Amino acid sequence: MHTDPLRFIHGLSPSDIPADVLQGAKRSLLDLLGVAAGGLGTQLSRIIRDHAALDMPGTTPLLFDARHANPAAAAMAAGMTIDSLDGHDGFNPAKGHIGCPLLPAMLALAPETCSGAEFLATMVMGYEMGARMAMAQHATTPDYHTSGSWGAVAGAAAGARLLGLGHQATRHALGIAEYHGPRSQMMRCIDFPTNLKDGSGWGALCGVSAVQLARRGFTGAPAITVEDAPAYWADLGTRWYMLEQYFKPYPVCRWAQAPIEAVLALRRQHGLKAGDVAAIEIETFHESVRLHVQNPQGTDAAQYSTSFPCALALVYGDVQAQHLSDDAIANPAVLRLSNATTMVENAHANAEFPLTRLARVRLQRTDGSWLQSGWHTPRWDYQDPPTDAELRAKFDGFATPVLGAGKAADLAQVIATLDTRPLADLRALLGQPSS
Repeated sequence: MHTDPLRFIHGLSPSDIPADVLQGAKRSLLDLLGVAAGGLGTQLSRIIRDHAALDMPGTTPLLFDARHANPAAAAMAAGMTIDSLDGHDGFNPAKGHIGCPLLPAMLALAPETCSGAEFLATMVMGYEMGARMAMAQHATTPDYHTSGSWGAVAGAAAGARLLGLGHQATRHALGIAEYHGPRSQMMRCIDFPTNLKDGSGWGALCGVSAVQLARRGFTGAPAITVEDAPAYWADLGTRWYMLEQYFKPYPVCRWAQAPIEAVLALRRQHGLKAGDVAAIEIETFHESVRLHVQNPQGTDAAQYSTSFPCALALVYGDVQAQHLSDDAIANPAVLRLSNATTMVENAHANAEFPLTRLARVRLQRTDGSWLQSGWHTPRWDYQDPPTDAELRAKFDGFATPVLGAGKAADLAQVIATLDTRPLADLRALLGQPSS
């Protein structure tokens, strides 16, 4: 197996990939496309797809849209559409998401003749590269950048493989993507949540552009995260980070999901209703405390909040996409509890982040008494992943209302058997507009 990352990009064969790793790629592909379908109705997705189609025209199909754009714009629109509903897979050490910038770049650049097996092998390669690039960047850069920063380099690696770039052109593509990738500051978007989100769309655009430029002879500085961080590449091809991705049961920031689990546990244990609770106290790590929006003015702010989804959990017993729509976030029962929430930073939870996200909750009843939870972590981490049935149910919940039951089922079936099909079978479904 290749331990040189530049050789790994082109040298990883579908036959090198263990069966569980291949299945992991299919699970992430299903999750990403389900979340993309669910995100189509957001204002963010509508705006970015209009922008791509009207301002950056071309022949590349937009995801679940009858229109077309140039490849970089199509990748940007797909990345932002996935990101518009914060429910896709992620990687704890990266504090972010590999697939969200990676998959759009792959869809934009894969040739018409690409097989499903090659597409999945490229996806595995991209996850392995993206995981290590993210860890290398976080270890060498003092500021905390969005997924689009290192995601641009992962997208460039995938595009270089799919288009068969040579060694030197691949090296330049990675360097271009790293140099121009969106070094956007993640905590700015946490403190002021807007359509900017996690930078994944811009990362996908940059990755595609880097490959197109390198293919034409444009040169770039060597990618530091690839060529100057050998400690992160020694286990390439032996440790499969594709198997260490988490999934989200709720379409909100991962940092809010441990508090949600603590709230739901107390709700179940004591048979609580929202009206029984006067106040919520959440003890957790610093980054989760920074998700401080109590009165969100749009779905982006509702997704980047800790208090608001915890209030949703008390009111509904769950947190679903429809609870986070622009029209639904004005529920007075939810807003009462969100505004009655206090966030407390905890040193133990800080020490465990980012590999573990911890939270515990105290609920004050209306009679003045308090209920205390134990420490909770988010559900569906890689050590305790969702079953295939649970992940399919999540996909159906996002995709079926938007695509229709028949198209959603066809899409899931094509993904499950993609290693035996041409990629064209998947593209035929992705190029059709939503119902």
